[in-house]
Amino acid sequence: MATTMTKRIDAAAVARELGPRLAARAAQHDADDSFVADSYQNFKEAKLFSAGVPAELGGGGATHAELCEMLNELGRHCGSSALSLSMHTHLLAATVWRYRNNLPLAEGLLKRIAAEELVLVSSGGSDWLDGSGTLEKSDGTYEFKARKVFGSGSPSGDVLVTTGVYDDPTNGPTVMHFGVSLRDPKVKILDNWRTLGMRATGSNDIVIDGVIVKDESITLRRPKGKWAPFFDVVTAVAWPLVSAAYLGVAEAARPTALAFAAKKRDDTVMQALVGEMDTHLAAARLAWREMIRLANNYDFKPSLQMSKELYEYKTLFSRSAIGAVDKAMEIASGPGFFRSAGLERLFRDVQGTRYHPWNEKRQAVFSGRIALGLDPV
Repeated sequence: MATTMTKRIDAAAVARELGPRLAARAAQHDADDSFVADSYQNFKEAKLFSAGVPAELGGGGATHAELCEMLNELGRHCGSSALSLSMHTHLLAATVWRYRNNLPLAEGLLKRIAAEELVLVSSGGSDWLDGSGTLEKSDGTYEFKARKVFGSGSPSGDVLVTTGVYDDPTNGPTVMHFGVSLRDPKVKILDNWRTLGMRATGSNDIVIDGVIVKDESITLRRPKGKWAPFFDVVTAVAWPLVSAAYLGVAEAARPTALAFAAKKRDDTVMQALVGEMDTHLAAARLAWREMIRLANNYDFKPSLQMSKELYEYKTLFSRSAIGAVDKAMEIASGPGFFRSAGLERLFRDVQGTRYHPWNEKRQAVFSGRIALGLDPV
């Protein structure tokens, strides 16, 4: 068992120290679709999984903004390592918000993370508003069956933070939130993550066949398919962290692009391309910093209006991060198409930002409905 923290961690400094090791392995992980298990071992040894746990609970005491800086730094070296860690970190961050607001079960989980460097895995890609999987009730417990997708970090994970749907005879389909041990013999992690980009996140499908869920372990119950206050919390804490990884990827493309551009520095078209790349990066950073500002190191009151703003900034961020790497590829021209140039992996990796909810069109509908006084979904 890992020892608990005795002082606050400088998470960004640790990330800078680890970065070159991650970078040296990133291309090989990408080439063979292998999970960044070595990065996870580095994170565990450096206590990055518990970095955001409040110091009074034995963790590193890093603020939300500091965790964003940590992931941004890691993303410059290995996008898959940073993105996978962001999935654990946003679950931790949501739990910190719950702890600060005196909600049940939060303190116990945070203490476990601090004591054991417990690794959380999200099934949010499977679940979102509707949840997924079935819960059958019997004698105060539930039998849970599901197949979850996008289980980032699952090969090294400990607890799947997930949902199931219970057909409540009184309230109708109800989404319940709870944790499932990934060590349970009725849980199977597949090896099926084969993708365009972010190939080393280990975001495999997870099959759950009859795990027993106790009633007292359920942290939230909500109607299926409807926006709930829970999502206003997740929106605020999650997307600045997830976007931090993608910003690191976009920033990593710039030095390589500038090296190519230097060979044609007197070409006015090249000058314009470099200016466009930097403008995209500036826009991405501005949108990201606004998301961090709204999250305000957990000192915020969840609201629909705040979620509306967060998702608008997220769309602006994604456009700009993708645009920056696209311009980097254009700057490099034909040579950038070769893997040896180091840009094409970044180009593939940054595409992932467009797929996290809400995607751009869904965000536009979400924002429009709120502006018009309608229910958000």
